Amino acid sequence: MTNSFQYQNQLAQDRFGLRVTAHLSDAADDVPYDISERLRAARARALDKRKVADVRTATSVGFSGSSATLTFGNENPGWWDRLAAAIPLLALVLGLFVISAIQNDNRANEIAEIDAAILTDDLPPAAYTDPGFAQFLKTISGQSQ
Repeated sequence: MTNSFQYQNQLAQDRFGLRVTAHLSDAADDVPYDISERLRAARARALDKRKVADVRTATSVGFSGSSATLTFGNENPGWWDRLAAAIPLLALVLGLFVISAIQNDNRANEIAEIDAAILTDDLPPAAYTDPGFAQFLKTISGQSQ
């Protein structure tokens, strides 16, 4: 409910601002040249004197009870700081490669165990591809239950 009132209030403010700018734009054509030049110069001086906001990002936030403190880092980080920032990324990439290698090794070991079991079994390997053998295994497993 409050959001709709805020939205309507914002719309009303926007409409008012558009009406004011339309009236000022219409009246700007009727202003004499010397007054428009003084206004232009005043705008230029105002823009020169305006304060530029100093935007800095906090490097860390510390919490103590119900208050928080911001810590700002070095303004111009050196190559040591950049190297320290790259180390976690390097560790992540290295860890992903290690995990991939371990999984490939485990997969190869599982396949080798299956191959060894098939080759050392009493049945010839061709029996496993025979459709009648698959049916035979299904009937045996159905009888044992």
